[in-house]
Amino acid sequence: MMVLSSLSPLFILWAARGVPTVKDWCLWTACLLLIGLPNLVLFLRIKLARTRGDTTHLTIVKADDHKEHLLVYLFAVLMPLYDLNFGQRRELFAAFLATAFIVFLFYHLDMYYMNLVFAVLGYRVFTVYPAQAETGFRFSRGDKFVLLTSRPYIGPNQEIDAIRISSSVYFESRSRHE
Repeated sequence: MMVLSSLSPLFILWAARGVPTVKDWCLWTACLLLIGLPNLVLFLRIKLARTRGDTTHLTIVKADDHKEHLLVYLFAVLMPLYDLNFGQRRELFAAFLATAFIVFLFYHLDMYYMNLVFAVLGYRVFTVYPAQAETGFRFSRGDKFVLLTSRPYIGPNQEIDAIRISSSVYFESRSRHE
């Protein structure tokens, strides 16, 4: 679901552009479902994690900001797919195969944390190297994970309470940084 939610901009572009071989109401319905359902599931996952207390308190050793990943994502993934010609069924099928391939690569390369909704809401993506965890989650100094946060910067020895969204993606449990 996180991979599909990260492809929301592509579905917005497809809906706006239209596909000659697909009726508009079918395309708009499909695109709205492909945008809405994955993002809804993602936000429900965050809410469920908060309710269950699926959090950990971390002291950060190092954090790398990944603004450049968003540019790579936009230009390497969305632009070539947007430029496809959907005039024939074969080209439409090729676009769906390319999208399936990108979904697989995003999942396999752990890049499924790119999400337009989070970016619009002011969240940034950091790769975080924690010192230790004080809960049942076991991190070693070499472990790293992705943290979605509204903080513009994460310095060494900064402490963060994070909600676990997946095994490698965490969300800062406070709505805004102090």
